[in-house]
Amino acid sequence: MKKLIASLLLALGFVAGVSANEGGMAWDKFPQEKMSDVAALQHGAKLFVNYCLNCHSAAFMRYNRLRDLDLTEDQIKKNMLFASEKVGDVMKTSLDPKQAKEWFGAVPPDLSVIARSRAGSNGTGADYLYTYLRTYYRDETKPTGWNNLAFPNVGMPHALWELQGQRAAKFIEVKDPHDPSKTTHRFDGFEQITPGTLTQTQYDESVADLVAYLNWMAEPSQALRVRLGVWVLIFLAVFTLFAWRLNAAYWKDVK
Repeated sequence: MKKLIASLLLALGFVAGVSANEGGMAWDKFPQEKMSDVAALQHGAKLFVNYCLNCHSAAFMRYNRLRDLDLTEDQIKKNMLFASEKVGDVMKTSLDPKQAKEWFGAVPPDLSVIARSRAGSNGTGADYLYTYLRTYYRDETKPTGWNNLAFPNVGMPHALWELQGQRAAKFIEVKDPHDPSKTTHRFDGFEQITPGTLTQTQYDESVADLVAYLNWMAEPSQALRVRLGVWVLIFLAVFTLFAWRLNAAYWKDVK
């Protein structure tokens, strides 16, 4: 039950973090090369069904669409179908929405297009998620025991803490240059409290894979659309050349 409650808190806080104020820290750049790395997208899909799908749904995404990531139906059935029985089903959570609303006052949001819902002057939605999932730290003053640099006072715990381990954030006091009587706290790095199952580099790679999958899930046909668009533009360019020369040949004897 404790794990279920923690997962629900995560679900309820996920999109709250996404709607955070843009005036905070600068976002790290999401490694875009992950979007063309099929192995990374497959790993991200695995992380999604293991850590996100317990409470969230992805109602606009069907399991069999994962075949676009070079997964066979047999692989999908064995490794991805935890909340459903048919490969053709949409990614729905096994959590009862009525119970979630009764317990917590809100239904965990759908994540189908979560990567496209947060973009601004700091970067893309993928940049935000990549930063957000990598800047959790322990804060015993908060009800969940966790806080986040990208979204201060976040209302959800760290779902991936077993992978990353537990960290504390170090802050130093800095005097306000305009008013020496006032001080502010500036972030001065993390301190590892307990190790995770992954090294920091491995964890960053895993988060990048998860964000890549969330980005892909928001528009699975994007890569195909871009490829087709290139060929359409090439066709139009060649057609324009032929039409121009045909037009010149047709009117050359007309006075």
